[in-house]
Amino acid sequence: MAEDIVDSSRVEAAQRFVEEEEGPRRQLKGAVGKLTSAVAVGMSLLFLYWAWATVTAQALRLVFLGFSLALSFLVYPIHRGARSAGVPWYDWFLIAASIAAVGYPLWDFEEFIYRAALPTERDQIFGAVTILLVLEATRRTTGWILPAVAVGFLAYARFGAYLPPPWTHQGYELDRLVGHMYITLEGIFGVPLDVAATFIILFTIYGAALEFSKAGEFYVNFSLAATGGKPAAAGRTVTLASFLLGGPSGSGVATTVTLGSVAWPLLAKAGYDKDSAGGLLSAGGIGAIISPPVLGAAAFLIAEFLKISYLEVLAMASIPTLLYYWSIFTMVELDARKFGAKPITVEGENTWSLTRKYGFHFISLIAIVVFMLFGYTAILSVAYATLASVLLSYLRRDTALTPKRLWQMFEKGATDVLSVASTCATAGIIVGVVTLTGLGLKFSLIILTLAGNSLFLTALYTALALWILGLAVPVTASYIIAAVITAPAMIKLGVPDYAAHMFIFYYAVLSEVSPPTALSPFAAAAITGGNPYKTTMMAWKYTLPAFLVPFMFTLHPDSVGLLLKGNWENIFWTTVTAAVGLAALAAGLTGWLMTTTTWLERGLLIGAGLVLVYPGLIQDLIGFGLFGLAAALQFPGRARFLP
Repeated sequence: MAEDIVDSSRVEAAQRFVEEEEGPRRQLKGAVGKLTSAVAVGMSLLFLYWAWATVTAQALRLVFLGFSLALSFLVYPIHRGARSAGVPWYDWFLIAASIAAVGYPLWDFEEFIYRAALPTERDQIFGAVTILLVLEATRRTTGWILPAVAVGFLAYARFGAYLPPPWTHQGYELDRLVGHMYITLEGIFGVPLDVAATFIILFTIYGAALEFSKAGEFYVNFSLAATGGKPAAAGRTVTLASFLLGGPSGSGVATTVTLGSVAWPLLAKAGYDKDSAGGLLSAGGIGAIISPPVLGAAAFLIAEFLKISYLEVLAMASIPTLLYYWSIFTMVELDARKFGAKPITVEGENTWSLTRKYGFHFISLIAIVVFMLFGYTAILSVAYATLASVLLSYLRRDTALTPKRLWQMFEKGATDVLSVASTCATAGIIVGVVTLTGLGLKFSLIILTLAGNSLFLTALYTALALWILGLAVPVTASYIIAAVITAPAMIKLGVPDYAAHMFIFYYAVLSEVSPPTALSPFAAAAITGGNPYKTTMMAWKYTLPAFLVPFMFTLHPDSVGLLLKGNWENIFWTTVTAAVGLAALAAGLTGWLMTTTTWLERGLLIGAGLVLVYPGLIQDLIGFGLFGLAAALQFPGRARFLP
């Protein structure tokens, strides 16, 4: 619907940042391309079928890892500069080794699972090969940092006896390490890989179904039609479209690129400069990972770690997600008035016409939650939603999943899970070392000692640790590492386990837009032609108020109302005060309320925001008072507040 399109070279440049996150893929053709496509489609169909079938946990994870490793060595080249269309001999060797490594336990499964404490020499060989294959697949799909971290953890497990207190432990020989990592469900085949093999692959198939039935195109067009004609229309479009696109995609960088290719011309027409537009696009895009009903891969891990239903995770994520987008929306409205954004009009169909023709794309999104409300598991819910999405696509010829599109859908569903699969397998190695050596408890005691048992400092140190982790490893890996190392420290200080894990999840996500390097802003800058570092700082500005949301639901017992816990009066009041506090912070950061703010007014607004995000009657009264005083000082400029 947009009148202009972004230069294709810019989109290609932005796609390179997607590759930086997920690794570059080979463009396979001929017999090898057909074989790879068939394996990927077979993987999707098998695991979609297993959503209903009964399979033992270890067998399912073994088969999933086998498919994932084989496809990773087919799809991803040995280094990021290699883009050959063929598969070299050494990758065929790694594929054969992958099949052997996961086929070996299945060959003698009943005996194999009882040899964890005393693995045979053959077990140790196959186990060591599997660990190396997992690390290499992870290096290809996500880069070398996470495998290097995993190797460091393995070295700690092996040589812990030589370390000084409090890090010292007895140290473990190769047989015990391999047995723990390869044979038990505490290492490679632990909870992270289980989540990838059950939840995540089904959601990537579902996301592919939405993509190939043109649901994403409808969400963008719907947002454009719904928000046009006002000064803040371009910014509103980005905010709404990123929320609608984010749920199905679950990827911040991919959402940023998809939305940016359409929305950047609109932002330019409205008067946004390149850096501000890129910051807004990436801020909206990163909301993909916290947007129900899909969220990011780490959300499924929360459900498994805490032994709760995914529906509970969705419920806990709902208010923080709304507050995140409320923060961006407020920034957009204030910026539009401060910089005098121009109204934009979009040629094409109106909202009602689009909804009448393509509104069925909303049904499967709603169906996921409805199925879970009726007692279905998240696995069955998304499986049924995928079937619903496929069947509904045939309501219109232009959205119908023809045999070719259906094949592409299943192929993409499998290939999109590869980076997450290898990340989860490698994270399983890290978790395995933590459980084997007791490192989690040691690290928690160190954090508590450094923080002086202060909850605020413990939360702050956790946020900083996630910020640093997020510079080098994916969101899923950041969450897993912090969940087993820092969450126990927060829980010991009285934070409910669900609040501690949600805190870690949100900061793992927010690290995606945190300086000095962040892939989503860099991808947005590639599209707009802006400066990557200035774009990152603008993205940080748009999301900065949202950085306080995790602190809101951890620092005070009443604040868990933001996670839909407790009585409804508390939930309502904490949500209202948090929303007002974020609006005050947004006004203070942008320097505009009803007109340009003075430094005194900005100080009052920022102070009001910081006080209001902390629950308590006294804090609420002080916060509303500061906000009211700032508004009173602005009152003579009220006329300029009107659209």
